[in-house]
Order: sequence, then C-alpha cells, then structure tokens
Amino acid sequence: MAEPRFHVALFVTCLVDLFRPTVGFAAIRLLEDAGCRVSVPALQTCCGQPAYNSGDRNDAKRIARQVVAAFQGFDYVVAPSGSCAGMISKHYPELFRDDPDERGKVAALARRTFELVSFLTDVCGVSAVDARFDGSVTYHDSCSGLRELDVKRQPRRLLASIEGLSLREHTEAEVCCGFGGTFCVKYPKISDRMVTRKTDDIAATGAETLLAGDMGCLLNLAGKLKREGSTVRSRHVAEVLAGMADGPAIGEGRD
Repeated sequence: MAEPRFHVALFVTCLVDLFRPTVGFAAIRLLEDAGCRVSVPALQTCCGQPAYNSGDRNDAKRIARQVVAAFQGFDYVVAPSGSCAGMISKHYPELFRDDPDERGKVAALARRTFELVSFLTDVCGVSAVDARFDGSVTYHDSCSGLRELDVKRQPRRLLASIEGLSLREHTEAEVCCGFGGTFCVKYPKISDRMVTRKTDDIAATGAETLLAGDMGCLLNLAGKLKREGSTVRSRHVAEVLAGMADGPAIGEGRD
C-alpha cells in the first residue's frame, strides 16, 4: 500500500458538526481517495469568525490560539467551508500582525489551510471523482470562498466529472445569499430581501438541487426555499462529490 501523500487535519466547522455531520464524513472520503491520511483533532472548536465579525477581537484571538495549538504538526489543514478556511488563512494573520511572539505560528498555519475542493484540485491534483448523481443542479458561490480564496472553477471542474449530473448556472451565482454570519441577525429585513432574490434566481434555472461549499449559505438558502414551498433540495457539494447524497437533503427529515 502506498504511503499517504499528505497528513491532513480536517477542520470540521461548527455548522457541519451541529447540523450536517455527513459533510465531514464526505470530506474524509474525498481526502482519503486523493491519497491523504486524515486526522480530526479532538481539541478543535469554532474558528472564531462570529466574534471576529462582531468586532470582538480579544475573544477571536483567544479562540484562534486554541486552533493554532490544535492543528500543529500537520502538512495541511482542510475545511469544507470557504468561510472558516478564509478566517484562518486570511484573517488570523491580521489578528496577530502586531504580536511578534505568535504571528510566526499563525502565519504558518494560514499558509497550510485550504478550502476542501480547492485543496483537492489545486494541491492534490484531483481532476475527476468516481461518483454518480442523477439530476440537474445549480451552484452557489459563497462570498468567502469566492472572494477570499478564489474558489470558483474548482467545484465546477469536479462536478463536470460526475456521471448523470447536469449543471445549470443561475445568473447571480456570485451574489451574496444574505447570510453573512451575524449580518442576517443584525439586518434581518435586508438579509431576507437578499435571500429572496437568490431563491428566485435559483428557481428560474429549473434545477432540482442547489449545491454550495458553505453550510451557512446552505442553511440560509434551504430554509428560505422550504418556507417558499420550493421542491429544490439543498446539499453540500462534498456529499455529491463523495457519492454520499442518498440521504435526506438539508432541512429534510428522515421519514
């Protein structure tokens, strides 16, 4: 048996852990299929983004220190979320810019942290997956993945390799869904207008399934679609890429 290419630590994310554990298992399958050894550090917690977005830099730094300690000693850190990966790789260095004792460790972790699909394609060189998904899908580009990490072509490249899948782009795939972490709590009316515009655009494609790479966006969009009585189902892209999309979609019961 060949030696693993990389020892990867999976940053599970709060929303995957609490709402959609299958995404974590799908991420592990994809990483192992790409030849990686995968560990899931037990000491991991939130990445600190809610505190950071709310202006609470002190608590964000305390959380970040715990993340840095938990993810030492791995070749890479991979998250099935552009939001969390962006927080670690882009915002941690800014948090510790004026801290000479810690900024080196933080910068090293930032350089080793990737969003899942970007890591598979850009680091591991994965160009296709062995999966089947019968039906039409549309893809939402999350703000953090797209604008902070340049994740756009990677998921579409892998989706194109899935037998039975038809991708129907919606015209505003790059437009924010209105979730924005604490934004939807602070500005609920604006957030609702934004997500309504998105679900209208998604419905216009006629796609049966909505895919995205961030659970925050997916929970927001799936909830709105459900309240509108839409038949569009919502899934994390990792579930489809890993061939683990047989169970209930986001927001559906098991019965």
